[in-house]
Amino acid sequence: MTTRIYDLPTRMFHWLFAGSFLTAFTIANTIDDESTAFAWHMLAGLIMVFTVLLRIVWGFVGTKHARFSDFHLNPAALFQYINGVFTGNNIPRAGHNPASSWAAMLMMLLAIGLGVSGYLMASGSAGDVLEDAHELMADLFIGVVLLHLAGLVLHNLKHQDQLSKSMLSGDKQGLDQSTLSVRSHRLLGLLFVCLTLSFGMYLQQNFAPATGTLHLLGTTLQLSEAGEHSSNKNASEENDDD
Repeated sequence: MTTRIYDLPTRMFHWLFAGSFLTAFTIANTIDDESTAFAWHMLAGLIMVFTVLLRIVWGFVGTKHARFSDFHLNPAALFQYINGVFTGNNIPRAGHNPASSWAAMLMMLLAIGLGVSGYLMASGSAGDVLEDAHELMADLFIGVVLLHLAGLVLHNLKHQDQLSKSMLSGDKQGLDQSTLSVRSHRLLGLLFVCLTLSFGMYLQQNFAPATGTLHLLGTTLQLSEAGEHSSNKNASEENDDD
């Protein structure tokens, strides 16, 4: 018997959030920051933060297991759950288990921290300390992701309940018969995607690849060093002409 636990907005957030972070992280670690293409690292990061803001709203008004009040953030419950993963004594939980609750909250907090520090760096307000903090938060994020994936693998090996598929279908198996399915909210899930795509289009329309700058809500952000070098070169040529 399967029970719908995760509505569509929650699942859409999960994959858009994961995709935008992986895009930003991959670009940051494979493309030189003096390349114009490096700017897409920041654009992907802004989309990631946008999805987090939508998820925060849904965390208060969404269905039962999407709400933050349903998260298990008691440290003692986390240690008990981790012990149960190795012993096989954990019982199926309807919503986020303690490990996934902590992973979700940490990743959202780190995403906000990355977004704020990245914004300050792009606006020219950051120093070396903030840049180091930005890189540290990115590494911590990857660490949380790897631990989360390892936990899923261990859980599936111990319980054979296909927990990893719940963020695809929204369903879980083996729950208590008294557990009720939540509403799917398909239209809101599609709205979630449309809002994210619209924000992405807004960023693309206000991004100038030639200079690597983004005009965001009245602020000009320098997203790649290529634009800075181009501006400095033009300024130098103008001075030489004078």
